[in-house]
Amino acid sequence: MADYQTARAGAGVRTAQIDEGLRAHMNKVYGTMSVGLLVTALAAWAVGSNDALLSIFRDPMTLRPNLFGWVIMFAPLIMVFAFGAMINRLSAAGAQLFFYAFAAVMGLSISWIFAAFTGISITQTFLITAISFAGLSLWGYTTKKDISGWGSFLIMGLIGLIVASIVNIFLGSPAIMFAISIIGVLIFAGLTAYDTQKIKTDYLQHAHAMDSEWLGKSAIMGALNLYLDFINLFMFLLQFLGNRE
Repeated sequence: MADYQTARAGAGVRTAQIDEGLRAHMNKVYGTMSVGLLVTALAAWAVGSNDALLSIFRDPMTLRPNLFGWVIMFAPLIMVFAFGAMINRLSAAGAQLFFYAFAAVMGLSISWIFAAFTGISITQTFLITAISFAGLSLWGYTTKKDISGWGSFLIMGLIGLIVASIVNIFLGSPAIMFAISIIGVLIFAGLTAYDTQKIKTDYLQHAHAMDSEWLGKSAIMGALNLYLDFINLFMFLLQFLGNRE
């Protein structure tokens, strides 16, 4: 009986440690993501609100990208693939630095929104995105339902969305852009909940090992996934809610 009570007490301590570690892990994920969003916002505003800087990437009047603008437009996509390939060779500090560099480049790539939309509508859309993201992420974290099965469906949808978006860059069809925006909001709403649950599940599966290096890089990768969900949700909502200059 004494051995059972000791074992039960030990299990309770381990569970409490895992719960405390999970909270710390999620705080790091959201904290890193928030800093990344701040870096993106500052870079986008600094360039988008200055015609001289914006002209490096786009025509300030038509907002059409020049050669360097095309490079910056696709740079974040290339960096995401590079990050996934390099993550195992990077230290946690190196991965974090790469993430912030990526966030800055993302800011440059979307800086045109400050020339295309009013500041008020950008702020309003950001707040709506933040509220929606918080609700979706909270649901993904707290739900008892296993939504891991959403992954393959959402990734397939995301690939189709990327292809359609690239094609429409050349077609310039408002109808296709409208459809892409609707589908994009739905996909990234689903990914927000899915990625949040996956971050939590991955931590719980590796918590007993307590590999600090893995935990550090896992938090940064989780922050990157949620950051991308937030940015894309914001950009697609801006197509509906943004008032053009």
